[in-house]
Amino acid sequence: MSGRANYSLRDEIRDYWSARAETFDFSVGHEIFSEEERAAWHRLILKHLGPGERRRALDLACGTGVVSHLMHDLGYTVTGLDWSEAMLARARAKTADRKSDIRFLLGDAERTLEEPESYDVIVTRHLVWTLVDPQAAFTEWFSLLKPGGRLLIVDGDFVTETWVSRMRRVIEKLRPEKEEPSALGAEMRARHQSILSRVYFSRGARAEQISRLVLEAGFLEPVIDKRLGAIHRAQARHMGFLKALERAVQYRYAICASKRAEASKTSRERRLSAAATG
Repeated sequence: MSGRANYSLRDEIRDYWSARAETFDFSVGHEIFSEEERAAWHRLILKHLGPGERRRALDLACGTGVVSHLMHDLGYTVTGLDWSEAMLARARAKTADRKSDIRFLLGDAERTLEEPESYDVIVTRHLVWTLVDPQAAFTEWFSLLKPGGRLLIVDGDFVTETWVSRMRRVIEKLRPEKEEPSALGAEMRARHQSILSRVYFSRGARAEQISRLVLEAGFLEPVIDKRLGAIHRAQARHMGFLKALERAVQYRYAICASKRAEASKTSRERRLSAAATG
């Protein structure tokens, strides 16, 4: 009973994604199903983070390692971190198959326990919308970056209904389609909705709100990039018509933010230092 009382929302999130690990790579938008999409992801990463050149990259909430491998392709020395052992098992299996040297660690993306100023870049995909305490997370990520380091967030508002999602729901009630291997059953959908109702961005993760929180954590003015059409068009070729149309109109974006090159302290450390000398 006491163990259940200590079962937190973060624990629920971890266990939910662990339960999805087996079919995670069956979903378009999770795994990559074409070289066209892979190339589009490479272009997005190069645009905001530049080539790897053996620089150290941290892929937060790496799941089965899809983005970790994209970063590795571009020459980064990659560490993937995830809180789900089930996800990491699949990520490590891919790394063994591809004979890559990606390092995978078990850890909470909001409390990584990694060394401060140990990474040149941090990348996240579809993580921010699940955060319980984004301000603490962004402050943590700021501390992990070396001076001049960059953070790339790829996410979206997966809560606000679009006209396509409403139309799709009506049509699927009238003409139910055969479920895909990755489709969620009723129990998993209920778990997802329960978690979503309690995370910070329960009403949808909007780029402007995230950018404000990132700025407050000490980053320089973030750049919002909503031009992800090449990725979405490549994904659409592996979806049914309605799902592809829904993907095209969803509010999705990338946000890139930098740490000032001369900064060697976190914003909190600077405030404490100023108070001590003042």
